[in-house]
Amino acid sequence: MLDSFGRKINYLRLSITDRCNLRCRYCMPDKGVPTTAHDDLLRYEELLRIAAAAVALGIDRFKVTGGEPLVRQGCTDFIRRLKALPGVWQVTLTTNGLLLPPLLNELCEAGLDGVNISLDTLDNAQYQRLTRRTHTADEVLHAVRLCAARLPTKVNAVLLPETANQLIPLAELAQALPVDVRFIERMPLGSTESTPATTAAIVLDCLRAHWPQLEPISAPRGNGPAHYFHAPGFKGCIGLIDAVSHGFCDHCNRLRLTSTGLLKPCLCYEQGVELKPLLRDGADDATLRDAIRAAILQKPAAHCFAQRENITEHKSMNQIGG
Repeated sequence: MLDSFGRKINYLRLSITDRCNLRCRYCMPDKGVPTTAHDDLLRYEELLRIAAAAVALGIDRFKVTGGEPLVRQGCTDFIRRLKALPGVWQVTLTTNGLLLPPLLNELCEAGLDGVNISLDTLDNAQYQRLTRRTHTADEVLHAVRLCAARLPTKVNAVLLPETANQLIPLAELAQALPVDVRFIERMPLGSTESTPATTAAIVLDCLRAHWPQLEPISAPRGNGPAHYFHAPGFKGCIGLIDAVSHGFCDHCNRLRLTSTGLLKPCLCYEQGVELKPLLRDGADDATLRDAIRAAILQKPAAHCFAQRENITEHKSMNQIGG
């Protein structure tokens, strides 16, 4: 389906929980946020009904997110059922990787098409400071290596001032492993601090100083907005997601569904269409499709990250759907 600006909307991010086993400081306040009662979360059956209705409107690729999606019991079975829906082309997962190794076989058998693993630093002490937990970057790196041998794998690193010295070490993962390492400009949402974000342009200058032969590639490597680069000898690619400094709104193809059933047309605005009341009041499939269609047609022309006073979304990323 096309939105009111002629953009093809074919990608839906499904948050299945707001809970997480980390407390990353750019995602949550120090003491966390109140978690949603289980009965207020969308049930897996409800998520599958929404997905089926979305497929009927032309959405055929899905990203399962959280919070940390693997903390919710039954996540792998949900992914199996989602991938089996007629018309679903692709199902991928975003995770912090800590719970991934023992579930990897089951996820592969469920038909999972790819994994994004969040890892902002390879320094164990720094990782613990950023996540406010005792887990280590080495644990996540172990998951990256296991996953890269089985599935298309991307490493997502949010750009933070204190991790500037990690750009080259993280990028070297794409040199040594068949993974794409993506550097993401920090978005001014929720509880995040006001420290200016490092821009993708600065990162590219830094990387090219280290690898002068780093060049852009035009072949698509996923459903998202990353610009990809490759250098001789690299097994993977480097991706830059510059949503704040440059934006990609003119070809944005996505919607986001929160774990409580709010279908959001744009990340930086609180507006959306509430689907849970429809589901629990017995709405039929046609009514559900109409609600999703309405959300698509509400999609704004662009975000307003450059005008922070116009941002109306103030929830933490774990509540929105990472």
